[in-house]
Amino acid sequence: MTITHVLVWLDHHSAKIFPVGGATAPAAEHLAEHSHHTRQHGSAVRSEHEFYGAVCDALEGAAEVLVAGSSTARTDFRHYLEKHRPQVAQKVLGYESVDSPTDGQLVALGRRFFAARAVGAAAPAAGP
Repeated sequence: MTITHVLVWLDHHSAKIFPVGGATAPAAEHLAEHSHHTRQHGSAVRSEHEFYGAVCDALEGAAEVLVAGSSTARTDFRHYLEKHRPQVAQKVLGYESVDSPTDGQLVALGRRFFAARAVGAAAPAAGP
């Protein structure tokens, strides 16, 4: 099943994924990082990559994605997408900086973002 618009809010340890659209507020899917407490070199990186991979897997049915969160989390996720999941990176239309919003604020942000893109896409091109 394809979901047209999805907003992802994330930090380095958790993510909320909202299908955006319709008149009612959608239920968010929550994902959390699973830490690997080992002495192995790179275990923090491994945990982060597994977490970001799970977020990407949850976005599989999305057509267009908006990513929101702190600037460092968004940047790290963007680098992960570009390097490891370019097919998902192509679905991301924007990155927004927000810290600790409510679920309602996130849904409103997603609706505004995708509505503005739809209006921009429907506007006729300016002629000479």
